[in-house]
Amino acid sequence: MTGLPMTVPDPALPARVRIHEVGPRDGLQNEKTAVPTAVKAEFIRRLAAAGLSTVEATSFVHPKWVPQLADAEELFPLLHGLPVRLPVLVPNERGLDRALALGAREVAVFASATESFAKANLNRTVDEALAMFEPVVIRAIEAGLKVRGYLSMCFGDPWEGAVPVGQVVRVTKALADMGCDELSLGDTIGVATPGHVQRLLTELDGAGVPVSRLAVHFHDTYGQALSNTLAALRHGVTTVDASAGGLGGCPYAKSATGNLATEDLVWMLDGLGIETGVDLAALTATSVWMAEQLGRPSPSRTVRALSHKE
Repeated sequence: MTGLPMTVPDPALPARVRIHEVGPRDGLQNEKTAVPTAVKAEFIRRLAAAGLSTVEATSFVHPKWVPQLADAEELFPLLHGLPVRLPVLVPNERGLDRALALGAREVAVFASATESFAKANLNRTVDEALAMFEPVVIRAIEAGLKVRGYLSMCFGDPWEGAVPVGQVVRVTKALADMGCDELSLGDTIGVATPGHVQRLLTELDGAGVPVSRLAVHFHDTYGQALSNTLAALRHGVTTVDASAGGLGGCPYAKSATGNLATEDLVWMLDGLGIETGVDLAALTATSVWMAEQLGRPSPSRTVRALSHKE
């Protein structure tokens, strides 16, 4: 559709947004059927060719916990030479050792804002998990790596319900003080609304965590991901996590959409005149190709609209 979306800039918004593409890691990790390593590598190459500058490649978690990503050692060398950032998730020092051995230059740790999720996901309390991450972050920084801190359950928890904003601020600040370059605020079950997003970002400002170090990671369980993203952009956030084709389900709402689809995000940003460097047509083609590999249609509304496969 020539000329669409029509560009209508908003001077109150950032001029450029960096999309942190999580499809190959967060998107694929819940897939029950093993995706071949060669398909994962091709997926990442196509995402890079579509203009995504950051593509989270894999996770160095123990294969028993995430079988889909058990091929991290085989996959990562296949990406050598790609002109993009290729962060990887490391759950502990052993994971960091594996990532360093393969020449990774960016890593991420995955913390929780709530005790229930920390116990379920890490088998630790929140503070015990932070203590586990600290040597990982310190060693990574000493090795010259960039470190991202993911924080899950920032807006709601399936066991605890509403999560006090002060609780989220405390853990976010702990990760910041630890030395994480970037902090990704996760709406893991998709329950955030724009006012809640604005409130958390304002409280983080007051706690001395600059917006320049923040990213947002929204799920679309209740159809709020784009509105929440827009609220974050109005506050000055310029890094947004998204997953090509909307890959990745929400484990606590099985019938719901998971990650914000990168194509839906790019359509909105293109309409606002915000630069991303992403070629939407190439990205859509990539997601259509990946959906074919998985044997099912993409949940992204933009992919469906642009590929005429309603």
